[in-house]
Amino acid sequence: MAPLTAGRRLVVKIGSALLVEGGRLRAAWLTALAEDVAWLRSGGAQVILVSSGSIALGRGTLGLAGADLPLEQSQAAAAVGQIRLARAYEEALAPHGLTTAQVLVTLEDSADRRRYLNSRATLETLLALGTVPIVNENDTIATDEIRFGDNDRLAAQIAVTVGADQLILLSDVDGFYSGDPKTDPAATRYETIERITPEIEAMAGAAGSGLSRGGMKTKLLAAKTATSGGAAMAITEGRGLNPLRALETGAPATWFLPETDPQAARKRWIAAMKPRGDIAVDAGAAKALAAGKSLLPAGVTQVSGSFGRGDPVAIVSPEGRLGLGLTRYTAEEARAIAGHRSGDIEGILGYPGRAALIHRDDMAL
Repeated sequence: MAPLTAGRRLVVKIGSALLVEGGRLRAAWLTALAEDVAWLRSGGAQVILVSSGSIALGRGTLGLAGADLPLEQSQAAAAVGQIRLARAYEEALAPHGLTTAQVLVTLEDSADRRRYLNSRATLETLLALGTVPIVNENDTIATDEIRFGDNDRLAAQIAVTVGADQLILLSDVDGFYSGDPKTDPAATRYETIERITPEIEAMAGAAGSGLSRGGMKTKLLAAKTATSGGAAMAITEGRGLNPLRALETGAPATWFLPETDPQAARKRWIAAMKPRGDIAVDAGAAKALAAGKSLLPAGVTQVSGSFGRGDPVAIVSPEGRLGLGLTRYTAEEARAIAGHRSGDIEGILGYPGRAALIHRDDMAL
């Protein structure tokens, strides 16, 4: 596998058992992790942390015992723990000159296209501004039907959303085994998995640690999502200090290889959609799009169909159909701003909008 330092964008998932012990934060471990993040950032990589731990921290603070808490107590623990978790990351990363941002999401945010685009735009902007986003499931409001349920799959979805090169699952196991190494002395660890076959799936167990909700089955589901979206994924033991540097220098791990690159996967996903309307552009806009530019309202000559923000639309030039894109405006809004400069959008719509009608990352030509 390519080294971590070769990655342009990395998502790192941190399990509760690594971050919290006995209801208390493992401060020395988090300090060392912050050193790893600063090291990656110094090499030019962007880093997103998907962190468990809010409920574990909160229940320790509130003195809530028991293996399984009622939903309302879990949500209360999350509310208490989230603020402590965010502060801990802020204090750990600040000495390295890194600004943190907290992003709380639910399964609905990825299932709904409009919310998905909002999440993606926010994360992209945070990364462009040089922050380190700390992502967690919004356990204070999420019920079972709108939950990811584990941060392995959440991390994979975030990796796909932002087009990450690599997803690193810091876990309490050092890779994927042919059997449970705790009970099967003949179990062997896979160094690399090129494709997740039915045989590989059959090897996955469901056991997790006392604080972690995700077992190996959820990690395989995460691997399917990540690799189909173009991200390589690693499972590695993260309990020791500086786990990312350790992975870089040869710590045991299992790497799942990507099926394609992130941009190609996203373009393929968009191209397979059924358009809900047409946006006609002039020759100048068509030339700009061919050169890799975003579609600005000024280059739009006509809008047809009925669509909402985030819906797929066909982009049509005087020469014919160019491709598909996900619009950042509704059909009504697009008709209103068509032919106008981006600086005029606020005056037309009554509120500041995005400069591009369709961003270049959201189109497949």
